[in-house]
Amino acid sequence: MNVKQIYDLAIKIGIENDFRTKKEIAEHLARIKEEFNALSKEEKLYFDKEKLTNPYSDSRIHYNNGQKEIKKILTGIDISMGGILLAKELGVDLIINHHPVGSALANLDDVMNLQVDMMEKFGVPVNIAEKLIHKRISEVARGINPSNHNVTVDAARLLDINLMNIHTPADNCVAQFISKKIEDAKPRYVKDILKVLNSVEEYQEARKQGVGPTLFVGNPKNRCGKVVPSEITGGTEGAKEIYAAMANVGIGTIIGMHQSEAHRKEAEKAHINVVIAGHISSDSIGMNIVLDELEKKGIEIIPFSGLTRVSRIK
Repeated sequence: MNVKQIYDLAIKIGIENDFRTKKEIAEHLARIKEEFNALSKEEKLYFDKEKLTNPYSDSRIHYNNGQKEIKKILTGIDISMGGILLAKELGVDLIINHHPVGSALANLDDVMNLQVDMMEKFGVPVNIAEKLIHKRISEVARGINPSNHNVTVDAARLLDINLMNIHTPADNCVAQFISKKIEDAKPRYVKDILKVLNSVEEYQEARKQGVGPTLFVGNPKNRCGKVVPSEITGGTEGAKEIYAAMANVGIGTIIGMHQSEAHRKEAEKAHINVVIAGHISSDSIGMNIVLDELEKKGIEIIPFSGLTRVSRIK
């Protein structure tokens, strides 16, 4: 496989694990195309045309030297310039980072529109979801605007090492993975959710490191009610004001990767139990689901930068 084929496969896996249907994703891409066609000739010069075929603005190929075959990959959650130097030393053909860098980081806010669709599927009125999440999207956009987005990208280019990042496609994978685990277990109490999560290898390893699944809001003996993995995918944390709306439609417990103190307090006010599965460990699960497909094709995987590699190839 070459760089583009690996990237396309990761996007395909992300779409297969999206909470939206393929029809809904196609409609989303059609709206983007309409917006593009309405732009002036000058505006089209600056439009990211990848958005016309890829629904995930936070996942991109950042450097591709045209290498025909990829045999060895260095992959991690947050690979910095030091990781690029290590990749050169190890002689890898490609670096796959999870978290966005370069243009994918600059456009992180755009993918957060996925959260509106998710909330609608969870039963939250779409007008409320749009109002609150769009406000949060603008906050995120302003927050990432001053970042030095291209440090890691520049290092990869100078050392001539292929670089891509896969963010929301991998997060979609872990969201569906957790959903299936919870659906199969049918937990009655919050402690049952923790038991389910603690049965997963990546979370077991996180527990050894002191960052395993934990309860942020509620009591283990609380009945969990309707459980949704609402803070697993969709870019980054959504609107803290959304919890009241979620409680109003019968959601009793949410599962997330991480949560700010401000968000935690709002969830507590809404009487919603909050189970935090873990950030880097959850990212590892999502990446592992993608990496398994690459390993099946004979590509060597070198885990790094927080990635706990667990293969589920049977």
